Amino acid sequence: MSCASVWTTRYALGRSSSPGPCRRRSSVRARAAADEGEGAAGGSGGDGAPRLVLHDSLDAAGVATVHARAAREGFAAQVGRLTRVPAASSIAIGRGPDLALAALCIAAEDDSLVSHSSVPLPVDAFIARLDGLSTGFCGGGNFPPIGAPAEVFFDHLDRYLYGYKGFRRANGVSDVRALYLHTCYSAVYNDPVLTCRSGSALMLSLIYSEILKTVRIYGLLDFDPEIFFPHDLNSLPRGYDKHKSKLGDEGHIMTSKSLLVEILKTLKGTFWPIQSNQSNSLFLNAVAANNYGTGTSGGNQARSRGNISAIEMAAAKAAQHRLMRGVWTNVRFGDMRRALAACERLILLNHDPHELRDYAALLYHRGYYEDCLEYLIAYQTAMAGNRSPISNSLEILEEEAVNTLRARVSLILAEDGWSNRRSAASYWTKNSEPW
Repeated sequence: MSCASVWTTRYALGRSSSPGPCRRRSSVRARAAADEGEGAAGGSGGDGAPRLVLHDSLDAAGVATVHARAAREGFAAQVGRLTRVPAASSIAIGRGPDLALAALCIAAEDDSLVSHSSVPLPVDAFIARLDGLSTGFCGGGNFPPIGAPAEVFFDHLDRYLYGYKGFRRANGVSDVRALYLHTCYSAVYNDPVLTCRSGSALMLSLIYSEILKTVRIYGLLDFDPEIFFPHDLNSLPRGYDKHKSKLGDEGHIMTSKSLLVEILKTLKGTFWPIQSNQSNSLFLNAVAANNYGTGTSGGNQARSRGNISAIEMAAAKAAQHRLMRGVWTNVRFGDMRRALAACERLILLNHDPHELRDYAALLYHRGYYEDCLEYLIAYQTAMAGNRSPISNSLEILEEEAVNTLRARVSLILAEDGWSNRRSAASYWTKNSEPW
């Protein structure tokens, strides 16, 4: 069993005997699950994979994680379903994992991490609203005449979603609501004046696919639909007849796995707590904060790497200062909890070995040096068996940084009397609230 299978099984099967809110579905979605066949994360647990730290770390600091764990279990259950179908299936097909449910489990966990609410995010209610949005298209005069050409069908759907319902696209990270499914449409049926109805291209594509799923469940489609995912900053996701697709459309098809990966990578990049240099990778920014943090010789480091400007050095020092204090106040300065959560879910998806490396960088800042070293070793082991030639200077810098970080962690662990418990347990108690 692969490390990813061990991680997924551990969350899907391990902690709760009763289904949490992210496990349940409304009637329409239950019909879809029955048609496709319920999948589950198979296999048995094992000790081959390093542990995922976030929830245990919060528990050690006295922060309740019941709702966060339940949401993670729901997400892991959907990842388990992803392994039983081709990961390359388009989101327009609607097979495999329940993508909307998985996205809401992501939102539910992050909401629990931020709000500390004693009440979990009402996932079932949001699923029902999303189903209502979908069934609303099938009735009320919004649906095209039966047997209408695909062009007419998608024209009606676009007018319903982007016209009548008023959904629009949001870019950037100025409003993190656009990154979560429930805040894109949550108020559509409550108050059309106060509603957000704004989301990223990923969230709009997911909503679009959910409407197509409902139409297919009702047997109202007589052609194969596909969704064109835009890669520019302004276009909206739109549907088309798959049989009329062009060769160039392949790069604009979002698959079930790639959708979840892109959602999590967007969250990871948004909440990454060290963003001192936008031209660097997230990992290199984290390592830079190590180099110029407390207890290091910033001047010597600057002389050894003359391309580091004084502004970048100051930003790295500021990032390290915030990390030492546990500050994660807003998007601009990052959010350690949600960044760790995104990294852990990407690891569950078994997307890319580089996610192990990036997660290790955050664990270093959290003071979990043993876990950091395990993930660095896991990363280098994975890359050794599947390595392509390094093609650019950024990759060279990243590999050098991995070796440097591993050497640093090894030296820390070799110190007499070292213990990671005190620093790791106290991190979340140092001014670590998001308000």
